[in-house]
Amino acid sequence: MRVRDCIPATHPSLAGHFPGHPIVPGVLLLARVARAAARLLDAPLAAIPTAKFHAPLRPGEHFDIELTAEGDASVGFRVRRAEVLVASGTLRFGARGAA
Repeated sequence: MRVRDCIPATHPSLAGHFPGHPIVPGVLLLARVARAAARLLDAPLAAIPTAKFHAPLRPGEHFDIELTAEGDASVGFRVRRAEVLVASGTLRFGARGAA
């Protein structure tokens, strides 16, 4: 599954990250990845076993989230800006209604 996304320069988390040289915070990027993957599995996020950030993403840059099922409850992800790998890793999901 592939999802195209963009985080606008007006997003509130960007105000101090970093003045004069803004980049998208990793946690915001992971939130977008997790939201896309949760729709794929229809389950809540349980853990992020691995996440690696390879290159910065600037506000307003379009990016693609590529998701690959890795078993019943895990999803591998890659975030790309054109041909540049921005982030990669694995997400694990739980069952609906699980505590």
